[in-house]
Amino acid sequence: MNVVPALRIATNDDVAVVSRTVTAGDAVLGVAVLDPIPSGHKLALRDLAAGEPVRKYGQVIGQASQFIPAGAHVHSHNLMGGGRPQTLSTSRPVGLVAPVARPRPGKATFEGYRRADGQVGTRNVIGIIASVNCAATAVRRIARKFEQDLPGSIDGVAPFTHSSGCGMAKSGDGFEVLERTLAGYARHPNFGGVLMLGLGCEVAQIDELLDRHGLSAGPRLRRLTIQDAGGTAAAIDQGTAIVQEMIEEAAADSRQTRPVSDLVLGLQCGGSDSWSGVTANPALGVATDLLIAAGGSAYLSETPEIYGAEHLLMARAADPTVVRALQDRIAWWESYAARNGASLDNNPSPGNKAGGLTTIFEKSLGAIAKAGSSPLADVLLYGEPRRAHGLSFMDSPGYDPCSATGQIASGANVLAFTTGRGSVFGSQPAPCLKLASNAALARGMADDIDIDCSPILDGMSLEDAGALIYERILSTASGEPTRSEIIGVGDFEFVPWQLGAWM
Repeated sequence: MNVVPALRIATNDDVAVVSRTVTAGDAVLGVAVLDPIPSGHKLALRDLAAGEPVRKYGQVIGQASQFIPAGAHVHSHNLMGGGRPQTLSTSRPVGLVAPVARPRPGKATFEGYRRADGQVGTRNVIGIIASVNCAATAVRRIARKFEQDLPGSIDGVAPFTHSSGCGMAKSGDGFEVLERTLAGYARHPNFGGVLMLGLGCEVAQIDELLDRHGLSAGPRLRRLTIQDAGGTAAAIDQGTAIVQEMIEEAAADSRQTRPVSDLVLGLQCGGSDSWSGVTANPALGVATDLLIAAGGSAYLSETPEIYGAEHLLMARAADPTVVRALQDRIAWWESYAARNGASLDNNPSPGNKAGGLTTIFEKSLGAIAKAGSSPLADVLLYGEPRRAHGLSFMDSPGYDPCSATGQIASGANVLAFTTGRGSVFGSQPAPCLKLASNAALARGMADDIDIDCSPILDGMSLEDAGALIYERILSTASGEPTRSEIIGVGDFEFVPWQLGAWM
C-alpha cells in the first residue's frame, strides 16, 4: 500500500486534497483510497450521507448529491453547490474578527512618480484613450508610431480601445460605468500624459466626461476628435504630434522615494486549481496584510467569485454600512443573474474543475484568501475612486480582464494575479505580477510567471512566502519589470464592463 501525502486544510474538513494522482488501494491520511483520484482533487475522509454538508477550509463547500464513502473521489459527480451554504444575519456584530498578527514589514517605501495632483505612479506611460470604438483604429495607429526609440524614462505608449461609447443611453448603469472607467484611466498616476481621442458625435463626449469627473485639460491631459481634426489621417498626424510633445515633457519625470501608503494593489486570480487556495492566494493575503500594515491599500474584486464566502468579509467589515453595501452588491448580482437566466452558484469553469475545484463556494473560499485578514474598510462600485486606505472591495464581474480594468480605473497602480492552471494576463499602465500555485505551472509557463508559491507545500511558511511577495511588490512598484512587461503583454487587455441596452 502506497502512503500518499495529502492536505487537510482545517481540522473539521471532510475532505483532503491529494498531492499526486492516487489509485485504489493507496492510503491517504489513514484512509484507504477507493477510486483513482487526480492530483489536486479531493478525497472523502469519512462517510458522507446524501444531502450532508461537505466542508473544506473549515467551511461548507456544497452538499453530497449521493452517499460518498470514505476514500472516494469527491467532485462534480457526487458534490453539488445547491443554494447558499452560509448566511449572515444583518444584525450580526461586525468587526469581531481581529486581523492575524503579522510583523510590521521591514521596508515601507518604494521609488515612484509623484504627480501634480498628489497621486503617485509606479510607471511613466503615455496613454491614448478612445472615447468610442469609432476612434479605435486611429488610437492604435498613433501608438504604433512609438513602439521604438522612446526615452529611457518613458515606459511605453499604450493604446486603450473598446467596443462601446455610442449607441447607448446617456444615463443609466452602462453609461455611468463607461464614464467612470474612462475618467479613472484619464487620471491614473501611472500616466505621464494622456490623449483622449474621439470621433466627435458619439454619446460619450470627452468634454462632458472631463467636466462631470472633475478633470481639466492641460499639457498632460489632451483631447482631440477625428471630425474636428479633419478626418482619420489628419487625426493620426495631429495625435502623433501631441503624443510626441507629452513624451518630451514626461521624459523629465523622475522617481523619488515614496511611502507605501501611496501604493494601491489590485488583487486578481484566474485559472485556479485546488492549490490556489492553499499556496498562492493565502501567501498573497499575507503580503496584502503587510502592505496595509505599512499604510498601503488593496482592492479585492470579482463579486461572483466571493459568492458563498462573503460572510467572511462581512465579519471583518469596519462598520455596519460596509456590511450593507456588500449585501447590496450581492443582491444586485443575484437579480442580474436571474434576469439573464443564470445563477451565481454555478460550477467553476472547465479549467478550474479540471484543477480540482467543484463548486463556486469552494473557489470563493480560496479566492478571498488573497485579501488576507485586514478589516474591510469600504465597498466601491466598478471603477469608483478609492475613498479609504486599507482593504476595499470593488464590485466587478469575475472575468479577469474586465475586473482588472475596473481596479485600474479605481486607482490600482500595481496588480498581483494568482493562478493554478496558467494565466497570460498583463495590463497597462499598471504592472501585473503573476503568482503560480504549483511548481509544474511555474516551470511550464516560466515566461509568464513571476513568483512560484509551491515551496509552501514543501514546508515554507505562509509568512515567509508572503514577505517575499511583499518585497517583490515594492521592487515592481519601483520599476522592476514583470514577466508580462518583458514579453510585451498588456496593450489589448483593456475591457470595460458593458451594461445596459445598446440601441
